[in-house]
Amino acid sequence: MSERVPARERLLKAAAELFYRDGVGATGIDTITAHAGVAKMSLYNNFASKSDLVKAYLDARLEEWHVLYRERLATAATPREKLLAVFDSYVDHAELAYGWGFRGCGLLNAAAELPVGDAGRATVAFQKEEVEQLFKDYLREMKPAAAIDETAEHLSFVLEGAMARAGLDGHDGRLKAARRIAISIVDQL
Repeated sequence: MSERVPARERLLKAAAELFYRDGVGATGIDTITAHAGVAKMSLYNNFASKSDLVKAYLDARLEEWHVLYRERLATAATPREKLLAVFDSYVDHAELAYGWGFRGCGLLNAAAELPVGDAGRATVAFQKEEVEQLFKDYLREMKPAAAIDETAEHLSFVLEGAMARAGLDGHDGRLKAARRIAISIVDQL
């Protein structure tokens, strides 16, 4: 006999698919509960509001990326490889979304729909700042005496711009191109 999946987990899974595929604003509570196969009351027993569910979705996406990044980092020996692991983790994360139709960065897509000051936007900003800080840390390890803040910012722009374009293209080709650009930038330091 299989164990029943808790309502919270089913709601988060449904929200992840629907928010990513259709957008936060276009996805109503009734659609989420129907997709999860739970009663509407189950949603409110697990989340204070749709906004609370959106924040949980964004936190889960952030953790999902952290897991993929840590997996890539585990095989990276040098600061250069660690920096490239960030790019590789974005490609890995893109691959997870193909079943729903790749639309780019789920964090940025959701943030674009949320009002300024929303807690979900803070989660997204945290991840983007974290990526840029990782670039700074790895660049400092590679070139301790170099001024690297601008280079880290450039790498961040290359990666996030590639993710936006990849979302429009519907595949990860731009992310792979961004990795090649990052290599050329890093190797010229």
